[in-house]
Amino acid sequence: MYAASISTYKRLKTREVKIGNLLLGNGHPIRVQTMTTTDTMDTMATVEQSIRCIEAGAELVRITAPSKKEAENLLNIKNELRKRGYNTPLVADIHFTPNAAEIAATIVEKVRVNPGNYVDKKKFEQIEYTDAEYAEEIERIRERFTPLVKICKEHGTAMRIGTNHGSLSDRIMSRYGDTPNGMVESAMEFLRIARNEDYHNIILSMKSSNPLVMVQAYRLLIEHMQDEFGECYPLHLGVTEAGDGEDGRIKSAIGIGTLLEDGIGDTIRVSLTEDPEFEIPVCKDLVKRYADDKRQTSADKENLTSLPYSPFEYKRRETNTIDNIGGHHVPVVIADFMEAATIAHQDLQAIGYTYNEQTDKWTIGDTAADYIYSHNKLIDFALPGTLKVICNYKVWKGESDQQKYFPLYSSNEYLEITDRSQVMNFISLDTNSEVTNEILQAIRADKKVVLCLWSTAANAMQSVRSFVIKLMNENITCPVIVVVESHDSTIDEQLIHFSAESGALFLDGIGDGIWLINNPGKIQNNKISGRTYLPTKNNHQFLNNTSFSILQAVRTRISKTEYISCPSCGRTLFELQETTAKIRARTNHLKGLKIAIMGCIVNGPGEMADADFGYVGSGVGKITLYKGKEIVKRNVDSAVAVDELINLLKENDAWVEPLAVVAQ
Repeated sequence: MYAASISTYKRLKTREVKIGNLLLGNGHPIRVQTMTTTDTMDTMATVEQSIRCIEAGAELVRITAPSKKEAENLLNIKNELRKRGYNTPLVADIHFTPNAAEIAATIVEKVRVNPGNYVDKKKFEQIEYTDAEYAEEIERIRERFTPLVKICKEHGTAMRIGTNHGSLSDRIMSRYGDTPNGMVESAMEFLRIARNEDYHNIILSMKSSNPLVMVQAYRLLIEHMQDEFGECYPLHLGVTEAGDGEDGRIKSAIGIGTLLEDGIGDTIRVSLTEDPEFEIPVCKDLVKRYADDKRQTSADKENLTSLPYSPFEYKRRETNTIDNIGGHHVPVVIADFMEAATIAHQDLQAIGYTYNEQTDKWTIGDTAADYIYSHNKLIDFALPGTLKVICNYKVWKGESDQQKYFPLYSSNEYLEITDRSQVMNFISLDTNSEVTNEILQAIRADKKVVLCLWSTAANAMQSVRSFVIKLMNENITCPVIVVVESHDSTIDEQLIHFSAESGALFLDGIGDGIWLINNPGKIQNNKISGRTYLPTKNNHQFLNNTSFSILQAVRTRISKTEYISCPSCGRTLFELQETTAKIRARTNHLKGLKIAIMGCIVNGPGEMADADFGYVGSGVGKITLYKGKEIVKRNVDSAVAVDELINLLKENDAWVEPLAVVAQ
C-alpha cells in the first residue's frame, strides 16, 4: 500500500533528515516553507523578505541560485540573517547549473536539484535509446551528480531531489512518457546514485500543476522506494504553479491535502502567485488539520489491506445513471439553503441564476448549481429549467411537481417509509454510525437511490472512502454525493477543509456530486486577528464558487478558464502578479481554456505541462508565447505581449468575444 493506513490517519514512516538544526521526517512535525521572489544578488531585499517569511512562520526559506554568482552571494545573505539572529535553514534552488549547486552546498543547509535539468538539457526531442545507450546516459549522470553528493555528505548539507512534471528530460520522456511513472524514475535515478555513496540526507518531491498527476506520482514513488529499498525518504509536498487567490489555494489544498489525509508528507510549500509570506498562513491551515489528537488516535474500523481500484491511475467509480446524476454525467453541484428562512428569486443569483422580472426569464451562468436543498421550505415561484430541488420527505409529499422535486430521507426514514419517488430518492448517511447490513441491502435493491455521504468521524474522508470501498466490493453502484460540512470560522480554513476532504475523494474517482455546508451564523468578525472572515450575506455564492472550483481543480467538471501561474522567484523576468491579473481580466470568460503564465524559461515550456497557451519571460522586458509546448512568437515586447497573446488565441480559434454588459 502507498500509505501506512487507508482507513484511518497514520503518518507514513520516513527516514529522519537533518537540515541545519531542523529535524524532518520520522514523525517530526510537518514543516512549512516558502521561496523568496527577490533578486538573489540584492542581498538586503532578499534578507528582508526572508525575515518576513520567517516571522510569518516559515521553517525553511528557499532562494534561487541560477548561476555561480548567485550561489556565492548566498553567503552574504546567510551571514546577514545570522547577524540579525535568524537561524532558519536556507535552501538553494538549482536548475541547469551543477557548479552553482556545488558552491551553494558549502554555504547553505540544503540544496534543491531538479533531475530533469541538472545534467540533461531539454530540447523536446524524441530519442530512441537501446538499453546499452540508456545505461551510458545513467553513467554520465552519475559522473556529473556524484561530486555534489560528496560535497553535501562532507558538509552535512541536505538535498531535495525535486522532480517536476513539466520538466522531465527528453531521455525520461522518450522511455517513460509524460507520466507519473516517468516522474518517479527521474528521481529514483538520482536517489540510487546518492545511496551508492552512502548519502541519505535526502528529501524528495513530485510536483505538478495538475493535482491528480501530483498525487499519483507521490503514491508511486512511495511504492517504488518501499519495493526497492525497504524504506521511504521524507517527502516535500507541493502543487507547482497553482496560481493566485481562491483557485490557487483550492488547487494546492486538494493536491497537498489529499496526501496529508493519508499521512503522507513531511514538509509542504504552497506555491501562490503572491508575495511568499502569504503562502505561510495557507500552509499552517493545512498542517494544523493533521495535528488533531482525535485524528491521530482514531480507531481503524475497517483495517483495509487492498483497494478495488488503482490509486496510481484515475478511473471514476462506475455508477448507474439516475436522471442527471451518475454514469457519464459530470458531478452535480448542490446548493445548501438549509439555514435560509425563505427562498426568493433574487436568492438564486448567488448560485448562478439571474431573474429578469420584465421578461420573466432566467439567465443561467456557467457556474449555476444543479440542485438546491430547500430543507423544509416550499418554493412558491417557477424555477429555471435546469434547477431541481431536494427537500425533506414531508415537503416533497405535498409538492405536485415530482419531476423537479425529490425527497431526502435519513437512513432510518428510508427503511421505515415505503412512499418514494418514482424518479430519484436521496438518502443522507453518516458513514461513521449509520452503516448497517439492512441499509446496504435496501440500497442494493433500489436503482433510484442517490447516497449523500458524510461522516462525524475525526477522519471523515477515510470514513466515507471506506464505505464507498465497501459499496464497490459488494457491487452496489448507486451514485454518491460527497457532503462536507465545515465548522471552521474563516474563509481560509473552510477552503482548506472543503478542498482537502472532498478533493481526496474525487481524485480517487469517488463522487457524482458535491454538497458543501457551513454554518454562517456561528461566524464572528474579528478585526484583531487580521484573518478573512466569511461574510454571511455572500455565503451561498462562496459555497457555490468553491464547489465549482474544486470540481475544476480535480478535472471532473470544467466551468471556467484555468490559469497555471508560477509563484515568482529571483529568476522572474517581469511583474508576475500584475501581468497575471491583466491576463485574467482579458481572458476569464474563455471557459475550459488553460493558460500558463511563467516568470522565466526554467518554469516555462516544461513546467506549464498541459497548458493550451503559454506566456513566458525570456529576457528582461521580453516575452515568448507558446501554443502547447511549441514556440509561436519570440521576444515580444512586454508592453504589447498581453495583446499579442489575445491575437494568438484569435488566430487559433480559441477566442470568443465576452458578452456585452447590458445597462439596466
